[in-house]
Amino acid sequence: MPVSKKPGFKLNLEPPKKPSYSLNLDSKPVVQYSTTYREKELDEMTTYQLREICNKEKIIKGITNPLNRYELIETILRYRGEKETLLISKPKEGGFERIEELLKRKLGGQLKDEGTIRNPAKLIVYNDLDLTLYDRYQVEIDHQKRDDISKAVVNRLGESNVLLIGEGNELCGIFNLVSDGHEPPHFYLCKSADIPLRMQQHRHYSMIYFEKRDSDYIYNTYYDIEQQGIAALNYYKIPLADIEVREAEITEAILSIDFGTSNTAAGAYLDYGYVSRHNNHDISNRGIVLDQINIVNFLDNTKNEKIWSPLLPTVVSIQDCSDENNIVFQFGYDAQKANKVKYYDETFSVFFEIKRWINNYDALQEVTDKQGNIAMVKRSDIIGEYLRYVIRCAEQRFKCKFKTLHITSPVKQKRQFAQMFREVLPEYELETEHMLDEGTAVLYNTIANLIEKNKYYDGERLSALIIDCGGGTTDLSSCTFSIENDSVAYNVNIETTYENGDTNFGGNNITYRIMQYIKIIFATHYTEQKPVKIDELITVASEDIFRYVDEFGKEAVYEKLERAYEEAEQIIPTKFKNYENRTRDEYFMVKNNFYFLFDIADKMKKQFYMSEGVIRNRFQSNYEQEDDDLKITRIERWNLVVNEGGRLTYNHTFPDIIFNIKEIELLLKADIYEIVNKFLFDFYKEGILSDFSIIKLTGQSCRIDIFREALKEFIPGKNIEFKHHSNDSASIMELKLSCVKGAIQYINARKIGYTNVNLQYCMPMIPYSVTGFTHENKEKQLIYSLDQEQRYGFLSRNRGIRQLELLLKDGSGKLKFRYNYNNYERDYEPVTYEDIQEKYRDYADYIIQDDTDNINDTEVKFFIFAAKDQWGFFIVPISRQGTQLYLGREEFYGFENDIWEVDFFDGTR
Repeated sequence: MPVSKKPGFKLNLEPPKKPSYSLNLDSKPVVQYSTTYREKELDEMTTYQLREICNKEKIIKGITNPLNRYELIETILRYRGEKETLLISKPKEGGFERIEELLKRKLGGQLKDEGTIRNPAKLIVYNDLDLTLYDRYQVEIDHQKRDDISKAVVNRLGESNVLLIGEGNELCGIFNLVSDGHEPPHFYLCKSADIPLRMQQHRHYSMIYFEKRDSDYIYNTYYDIEQQGIAALNYYKIPLADIEVREAEITEAILSIDFGTSNTAAGAYLDYGYVSRHNNHDISNRGIVLDQINIVNFLDNTKNEKIWSPLLPTVVSIQDCSDENNIVFQFGYDAQKANKVKYYDETFSVFFEIKRWINNYDALQEVTDKQGNIAMVKRSDIIGEYLRYVIRCAEQRFKCKFKTLHITSPVKQKRQFAQMFREVLPEYELETEHMLDEGTAVLYNTIANLIEKNKYYDGERLSALIIDCGGGTTDLSSCTFSIENDSVAYNVNIETTYENGDTNFGGNNITYRIMQYIKIIFATHYTEQKPVKIDELITVASEDIFRYVDEFGKEAVYEKLERAYEEAEQIIPTKFKNYENRTRDEYFMVKNNFYFLFDIADKMKKQFYMSEGVIRNRFQSNYEQEDDDLKITRIERWNLVVNEGGRLTYNHTFPDIIFNIKEIELLLKADIYEIVNKFLFDFYKEGILSDFSIIKLTGQSCRIDIFREALKEFIPGKNIEFKHHSNDSASIMELKLSCVKGAIQYINARKIGYTNVNLQYCMPMIPYSVTGFTHENKEKQLIYSLDQEQRYGFLSRNRGIRQLELLLKDGSGKLKFRYNYNNYERDYEPVTYEDIQEKYRDYADYIIQDDTDNINDTEVKFFIFAAKDQWGFFIVPISRQGTQLYLGREEFYGFENDIWEVDFFDGTR
């Protein structure tokens, strides 16, 4: 494929914005630069001025390399930048005393604000909880006044440190004034729980505000950072009517967490008595709603305008690992923001899909931070710290301390997740005995709504099929349930069975497929080739795709697209694992490509399927020229690396390309039909689909209409619970929140006694086979795929065997994994058959006496059987010496292993 020599970016010939200072013709700046620069200042400078800063500060990378304006700004910020507002939030020994001394020596005159600053009258502060934007203690700064004093206050008072002082100007506390990022900005009082209050024996307190320069001076004083002296700290003083300091109460309410592959949600039912003293400020602002389900909101600070979201990305990054015993993590939106702004020539660990670690959660994981430090940390510690962050957010929002948790899990790995949660959160009580799986939680949400709306027939037995397409996996569960209303309570009987699943299909598969198409289109654009059309990549007509997949398989539909994607790798490389032996710059440039394309593909997916009436989509840096059916996916900057004549070059020009919904639907149709067909074909063939009263689709990916279209191939006219709500954010969130809400409703029903829930799990269908070889090298099936009867077997070996190998195969007989059991004589203990029966009483039919009686002295018999409540199987070895039985070490093996699971972020795509 020929590659154009066209430059990677265009010269910006537009008049520059008004600079913040002037420059002499001899290139000597009039203003002496400080040692640090703020991003807003740099944004107002021309490329020439930015290069002058690199020369003055001796930033070699900015001098020697032909960087464009965006890269110059990032380079200066990296080496001389002051990107964050200097706010006191972490404790420093002696810091409080240093500010006290500073106030005694340097507190200057009180500035006039003429009523421009309006303080909250009363504050309720908890010693052990942060005060955040969520608490809505707004400091109103009047932007409407036009007098000189008011203008000065508005212009000079931004995000800064605020001091709480007593009537004698004694220091009592340190707060922060934080903006919500809106225009014009709204400012709120915040405070870290790590910075203690030192209250006095009186009730007369004031808040004193400082201009940015003086606030920075206070920050440096607190953290004992060397700085130039200051004449005096002038301030604005606003009195408080009252401040109340509390300790958060331990609540009997149970916090429910839906720990997802891509996003996590949490919430609790807060009745009137969940704490003895309510926070009336939060109740009046509806931050807490009594006698209702309350969902935890998380601060999305990835854009300038901060918003609250009920979903937290399941992402963890490493901020500092210089001390292996005190690693500093970032979670959710903070981790996303850190990953978004990091430079292409540096790396720090960012972990996605940590839920997939369930099969190997006790393994050690190497982590790195931005400074290049390396440490080893247990995966379980990373998961535990992420969940603790979710719990801390819940406690801050609801003003209490939780001691009991309920965390949903996939039905096929319920026991494994329960064990992991107990290990990573030992300080909490876990509702493991009544722990719901994700599918049943979703179903209970439906049952609770039927009871609330009185839309059920007393005692009627109904069947439901639940398809849950999450971020990384898709699961199929079936349930039968009935609702009876007796004189005391509702009796709800539920029997649930895991039917099928795909560990490697979810929302990320859909994002990746869109990314493939985007990459191909961009590759032809940057090489100035004739634009490729979707029907050249997917040659099957849309109306024929379902039949074509049935006849030839999904791979045949995507054959040309996959080939074109491999060719596009030569133009826009994304397989950064292949660049591990190349230069550092090349490796990170290619890694940047993958994450950049994956991110914009995900954004475009959400625009098409979660916005009303969007037919066309394009990428731009602003929202100009947006029509009714054309949605602009705003990208702050275009940052794509293109291979131009064998040299990787950054291209910062936005491609003038519009994508439409018909292209994306054709692109995804075979993928979605294939997963629906995989789940429902056997039900359809056996004629039992008509037995299901409810077909429920959950997960945000099920928002895509193709799911519903594919289901109609199997369920004509059925009551599919997938209603066409308007595509506003509230109805979209319901798809994800139905799981956590169902769990909360279930827990509350058990707590208050209005509903008696009888929940039974049936043995699941197993879409795998476990086999082994006899001593005659004949393969023997031990657990047979999708067979409810053959769930156990045994293999005999010579007693001196050191290792037993078993094979895991999928439904088509394809080898998925090899298990090796290490057999040691020291692990065997003498037992009776009665001991074995007692230990494995739930599996009494799998280890019968006839099979143990005929074990001879030279033999060890390995009993292999499927676990009833875990997604896997056990190996139990038994041997004999004379009349004495010996029981070996039991080992559990999961059916699915992270070694063969698809990882979209491993650098091979």
